[in-house]
Amino acid sequence: MLKSKNKLSFVLATVMVLALLAGCGSNDTKGNVTSSNANKKSDKVVTIDFWSALDPSSEEGRTITKLVKEFDESRDDIDVKLQVISYDIMHDKLVAAFNAGDAPDISWGLAEWFGEFNKFDTLLDLTDYFNSWEEKDKFYGNVIDSLTIDGKLKALPNYLGIRALLYHEDTLKKAGYDAPPATWDELIAMGPVIKEKTGQEAYGIAGAGVRSPQELIMYLAQKDLVLAEQMSDGKYKNTWQDNPDQLTKAAEVFQFYQDLLSTGTIKSDAKTWGWEEEDQNFALDQYAMVVDGSWIETYGAEHPDEMADVKIAAPPYSDKAATFMEIAPLYMYKTKIDKTDATWEFAKFLLGAEYQSAVNLNEAPRTDVVSDSQWGKDFTALADSGVVFPSVSLGSITTAMQDALAKGMLKNDKPEDVAKWLSQAINDSLKKTDELSAD
Repeated sequence: MLKSKNKLSFVLATVMVLALLAGCGSNDTKGNVTSSNANKKSDKVVTIDFWSALDPSSEEGRTITKLVKEFDESRDDIDVKLQVISYDIMHDKLVAAFNAGDAPDISWGLAEWFGEFNKFDTLLDLTDYFNSWEEKDKFYGNVIDSLTIDGKLKALPNYLGIRALLYHEDTLKKAGYDAPPATWDELIAMGPVIKEKTGQEAYGIAGAGVRSPQELIMYLAQKDLVLAEQMSDGKYKNTWQDNPDQLTKAAEVFQFYQDLLSTGTIKSDAKTWGWEEEDQNFALDQYAMVVDGSWIETYGAEHPDEMADVKIAAPPYSDKAATFMEIAPLYMYKTKIDKTDATWEFAKFLLGAEYQSAVNLNEAPRTDVVSDSQWGKDFTALADSGVVFPSVSLGSITTAMQDALAKGMLKNDKPEDVAKWLSQAINDSLKKTDELSAD
């Protein structure tokens, strides 16, 4: 399971995958993992091709493999072929499969692929299946809404990565604070004080890399801004340059980043940090606070002393509370129509309480699956304020967001100029993908 789209990036050699999964079944000539129960299936067995980015060497990967095998062996009418493909290469393999008419039946995926895959017209409409499911009300409403385009549910939530403010309580107390900042202004005011009294910076950011757009969209949402608004013709447009108030608010976001730097609230190096530096340095207690995901809990085993004082709160906000909510989808594809019912049965299993409790206890998209620890309940308490990327092709847009941060923090461009540039870059990207509204 992807605990951060930025965290578990790994390349799995085919030989390693087959060796590690050999105990789960026999391998066919295509490198897929098939159930040892395959020869016991009924004559009307439906074979489901399932692409996953699990790490078979991890406890979680072994758990997922075990559960999938148990489902497979419990069904005489379904044969699940699990193929492990890292996220590094899965996107391109899926696109190639779409073009060849040979897509899997179901796969893991990233939220950033959602708009693109929908534009390819390769995603199944799951509305009727989901609405007829007796467990449909067990899922966060805004999560399901975010996977719905033009009234059609086009993906399912595999994993929910809500971001919260993590803070070292002892560090804040040393600086004289009993609670973390609730607003941007409070954060900026606390920064120099924390530095003076503890010798540590107050805050961490990802100034570069794939996580930086996720943080930027959160701050934009706190100003009630969206990257691309759906217009009356069904297409999208960034409207900042058409609306002086929106442009002012977007400029304030980039000013906030510059203020973090100029006040010493973040390290100067943070403007080029990726997710690795952001996570590791917080886990080592190198700075006081960061907006991050529940996967940070895993650092506790390696750094128990440094992580012992970590607490969780809502991210500091500007005009309104908002946080980034990463929804890693399950995608079901338009393959053979006679396989859809069987694939839906498997999808329900992956979304079920038993599977989610075993695999995603702190990150389940179900309201009835959540741990009592702060890594579960304190994160899911923020679900209602979660925001996601718009349902458009995001490749060039997220790259432009990273470039905009570089313009603001590395080149020190004027915040309003950065906002104008990003607005235009988003619309240029939408135009290239034929998603730009004429309105």
